[in-house]
Formats: sequence, structure tokens, C-alpha cells
Amino acid sequence: MKKLYGSAAEALDGVLFDGMFIASGGFGLCGIPELLLDAIKDAGTKDLTFASNNAGVDDFGIGILLQSKQVKKMISSYVGENAEFMRQYLSGELELEFNPQGTLAERMRAGGCGIPGFYTKTGVGTVIAEGKEHKDFKSETYIMEEGIFADLAIVKAWKADATGNLVFRKTARNFNPPAAMCGKLCVVEVEEIVETGSLDPDSIHLPGIYVHRIIQGDHEKRIEQRTVREA
Repeated sequence: MKKLYGSAAEALDGVLFDGMFIASGGFGLCGIPELLLDAIKDAGTKDLTFASNNAGVDDFGIGILLQSKQVKKMISSYVGENAEFMRQYLSGELELEFNPQGTLAERMRAGGCGIPGFYTKTGVGTVIAEGKEHKDFKSETYIMEEGIFADLAIVKAWKADATGNLVFRKTARNFNPPAAMCGKLCVVEVEEIVETGSLDPDSIHLPGIYVHRIIQGDHEKRIEQRTVREA
């Protein structure tokens, strides 16, 4: 199976459709699949549901798709740093489903493992638990959360080989592995593609069985908040 593609647009050709559900890696501005998000914006695909820890900022990450009104719903943990997100949500233009970060990561991982649902104590007694099944285990109350099964997963890694084995760099790993697992199709952008067999098997963070398409590109290394002391 061919996994290497020449560009983000080529890798997403024939994949995108209006109303689709996309799982996206990234945390803050770290590990964002920016090239794939740009390609989705250029394709004009609309009414999208995104499962992602956050929505980037106004001009980067999923924020660019909010600006173009291509996102219908966000399943997220943190929604700060994005004025357009706030405006659309408060005006009723954008649906929002809050998830605790650990719950969101486990929902993605569960989907990737074929697990339809699991119980967690996180969120019990809060708005997160409203409308969800409750069950007691050893006198402790838990709520049922469903696994995420996305139409498409888009993630960013540091290195890949031609078979799709991935290595992430430091904190850029974040939500990328579980997001990659839960998509029916997973498209990955990387900084470097290396020769198959050159990656140490013990250093591979995500095996190629989860990866279907790969592109290599140049990436912008943004810093979300920069604080410096006076000279």
C-alpha cells in the first residue's frame, strides 16, 4: 500500500466530505497538523466536527477553520486563547462538547482499540455527567463515556518511515498518538521521512498499522506564550 504522498492536498484527495468527523492531534500550539488543516481550509469542506484538545488560536491550527466558518462542532477540553471560538460559541453559531483532557484522550484511545465505552469517575456530579449513564462500582459512582470513532485522523509527528512507523518529539507527542488511533483513515505530516528499518523499534511511539498516508513538509514552530525578564 502506498503511504507516501507529495502534499497535504494530495494526501486528502478523495477523503474529505461535508459533515465529516475529524480527530486532530496537538496541544496548545504544539504538535499541530498545520499543513493538513491548511489543506482542509483550501478544500472548503464544511459542517465539520472536530475532536481536539483545543482549537489553536485565531490564525493558527483549527482556528483558521473557525474563521472560514467550516466547523460546526468542537469536542474539546480547553477553549481559551481563541477569540473567534468564544464569539461563535456565545452567539450560538458553534456547538461545543466539553471533555476533561484525560477523558478525551481515553475516548480517542478506546476508539482506536475498538472499545465502544468505558466508565470513569471524572466528571461525576458536574455538567459533564448530565445525560450519561451512571453506575456504581464498590460504592463509588462512575459515568459512561463513549469511545471516539472518527472518519479521519490528522496528526503531526517528528519522523516516519515509509511504512508509517512514527516518532514524536518531546511534548509534541501529546494528543497525537490517541488521535491517530481513532480515525478510520489516518493522515500524518512529519518533519522527516527516514529509511525503513532505520528507526529503533524500541523508540517507535506509534506503529505504522495505524497510519495510512504520510506527507513531509516545513513547519512553523510557534511559541504560545513568551515571557522574558528585563535585561
